[in-house]
Amino acid sequence: MKIKNLLIPLMGTCLLSCGSKQQPAKQQQETDQVVEIIHQVNRHWQETHPQHERSFWDNAAYHTGNMEAFFLTGDSAYYNYSLAWAEHNEWKGAKSDNKEEWKYSYGESDEYVLFGDYQICFQTYCDLYTLAPDSQKIARAREVMEYEMSTEANDYWWWADGLYMVMPVMTKLYKLTQNPLYLEKLYEYWSYANSIMYDEESGLYFRDAKYVYPKHESVNGKKDFWARGDGWVLAAFAKVLKDLPADDAHRAEYLAYYRKQAAAIAACQQPDGYWTRSLLDPEHAPGPETSGTAFFTYGLLWGMNNGLLDKATYEPVVRKAWNYLTTVALQPDGRVGYVQPIGEKAIPGQVVDVNSTANFGVGAFLLAACEMARFLQAD
Repeated sequence: MKIKNLLIPLMGTCLLSCGSKQQPAKQQQETDQVVEIIHQVNRHWQETHPQHERSFWDNAAYHTGNMEAFFLTGDSAYYNYSLAWAEHNEWKGAKSDNKEEWKYSYGESDEYVLFGDYQICFQTYCDLYTLAPDSQKIARAREVMEYEMSTEANDYWWWADGLYMVMPVMTKLYKLTQNPLYLEKLYEYWSYANSIMYDEESGLYFRDAKYVYPKHESVNGKKDFWARGDGWVLAAFAKVLKDLPADDAHRAEYLAYYRKQAAAIAACQQPDGYWTRSLLDPEHAPGPETSGTAFFTYGLLWGMNNGLLDKATYEPVVRKAWNYLTTVALQPDGRVGYVQPIGEKAIPGQVVDVNSTANFGVGAFLLAACEMARFLQAD
């Protein structure tokens, strides 16, 4: 059922409207400007992309941002856009029903049901279920994830992106089902991912095992941490900590990794506010990149907004990042530029410019913008 008029104010909407009476005029003006940017960016994307696409990761990552924009603003057009996308995809990721052929290596055909890039869509399905419960909305998500958890394998998340794709699915489904296995397997799968990608010295994540130093290095012989890859991970921590029970046995461990990564990311921000595609070697692929920058901005803002990161330390970082996002990446028509195309690494010589945009980059921008609005409102 599509929503035409919102009869019940949402948490974010109420926060923005109800708190405005006490908010100083300058701060309220700044908050209003951020909300207007959210509308500008999201309406531009939806108006220029009226046809709904498959449930693969890039489209699904956009919808995680779109749903956050809905939760903040209550704009029913955003809800209806994600609902239509979910219906278009039959509330599924990859569509094979033959469990004997289900795979989780890289693949884009229908048998790759267990591949995280076809599971991120379940985040949006869970959100839509929460707003209007109907068991069919999460039936496939439960079928897939509960089958996966019944297997002996624990190496499902073998690339950094997969942490954003699926970790929040596990916590969302736990909240809806109260099945403790979701949290047990979350920790088991994350522990495997950590064992092959995490770099203790830097506090950052390699994109996958192929890129671990010194097997792979940047053009200047340094460790090569891909910005968007680490952006996926930081954003995943934020989403997981948001939904994870306060008494979860592993919460303190997730939080420690999140804080260490946040500090490492802040330390390699460029003077103009963005992060380069190779975090510790700006010369490897110089120039701004929006998707990684936006995910970092979201992850850091969420931590401050929820009392998990120190405001004095991180506010200057996010202020510079937001300035880049809104004065360089954002174009007058609402397009978001400087988004590195789909890939898995920083590529020397690859052109990333004002015309480089993508669905997942818009989703990341919306996540960052929503947290910025909340930050300003709560300040």
